[in-house]
Amino acid sequence: MDLKQLQYFIAVYEQGSFSHAAKVCYIAQPSISAAISQLESQFNQVLFNRHARGVSATPAGQQLYPLAKQLIGQAKAIQTSLMGDQEKQQFSLGVTKGLGVKRMSTLLKQFISEQPQMELTLVPQYEQCNARIIIKEELASNESYHVIWQEQYLLALPLEHPLSLKDHITLDDLDGVDFIQRTPCSAWQLLQDTLTLSGIQLAIRAKIQTIDYALGLVKAGLGGALVPAHKEIIDQSDICFKPLQQLALHREIVLAYSNTSPLVETLLDCINNMPAYKD
Repeated sequence: MDLKQLQYFIAVYEQGSFSHAAKVCYIAQPSISAAISQLESQFNQVLFNRHARGVSATPAGQQLYPLAKQLIGQAKAIQTSLMGDQEKQQFSLGVTKGLGVKRMSTLLKQFISEQPQMELTLVPQYEQCNARIIIKEELASNESYHVIWQEQYLLALPLEHPLSLKDHITLDDLDGVDFIQRTPCSAWQLLQDTLTLSGIQLAIRAKIQTIDYALGLVKAGLGGALVPAHKEIIDQSDICFKPLQQLALHREIVLAYSNTSPLVETLLDCINNMPAYKD
């Protein structure tokens, strides 16, 4: 038994799924399965009941969980105590708004765990920093970049909206539709320019900046909004999401940097080792 096996056990216990645990640990699912099998062999106990929708802890697994959490916590405390006098490495990361809290937190957690002597500071994307996680359109001319996520834009509609009943929504369907304008957003500008050329006019009901406010106003029934289709958004069951026909709208989220450094290389490794963000 080693600490890594216990960390994987804790992840499976808390996530209730081998595949979800693999994602938060940034490793392939077979490695998680192998670690749990090794623990079960060492303890001669079944730790999880496997079923179609994931796993649930057995009595032995429930008994092990608080002990494993305590042991991992003590190990981290020892590491912190012995390394506490070492100088921290400062790293500032610029982050644009609306990238998704859950997936960003997962990435940053892995980054920090790989660099225990790093002190990470998050700043707005326009401030001076060592690297930036931004929309590709925000790149500066002197920056290199690495793509992290790619996602299309969808039309978010209140569930009771007449367009929610249509399988396919065309640009003509948007003429006169109540809409929430979110800026800055390059996709919004492209949509607006295309509609103007086609003689189609939206009925702008509100002008806001953040995705969260846009979704809140959609839920309130104020109108439709254009939003990026990442999991934290499209999992909301109280909003209808529809693709727009005739117009391909998408965005790329990238890591941008002017100079490489060991910390930038570590962040790139974390990005490259991320499982596909699908569920």
